[in-house]
Amino acid sequence: VQLQASGGGLVQAGGSLRLSCAASARTLSGYARGWFRQAPGKEREFVSAIDWSGGRTYYSDSVKGRFTISRDNAKNTVYLQMNSLKPEDTAVYYCAAGRGVDYSDLRMYNYWGQGTQVTVSS
Repeated sequence: VQLQASGGGLVQAGGSLRLSCAASARTLSGYARGWFRQAPGKEREFVSAIDWSGGRTYYSDSVKGRFTISRDNAKNTVYLQMNSLKPEDTAVYYCAAGRGVDYSDLRMYNYWGQGTQVTVSS
């Protein structure tokens, strides 16, 4: 299974980006999907997650109210709409898939994408 993240780029503070993460196979049935990010010199941190049905979503406090996660299971794709971006959102964003309920714990995730760079200028 491969996860392909896309949609990153350079944006000014206050702007928006939409990240996508497409899965290569349908074997992700029943898997939760998550987004994490890693800034230079920092550990990878949880951003957002969504359960298999799409009925439950989870966000870190730092992005709550600004980011929205969604998924289209027919397309095996998960999205992260990022609004009101701040310079502190600058990081490489990784998508992931896993089974479990510890959505903010990166150890729950079995599959990871390659990452997409998001840079927010002030």
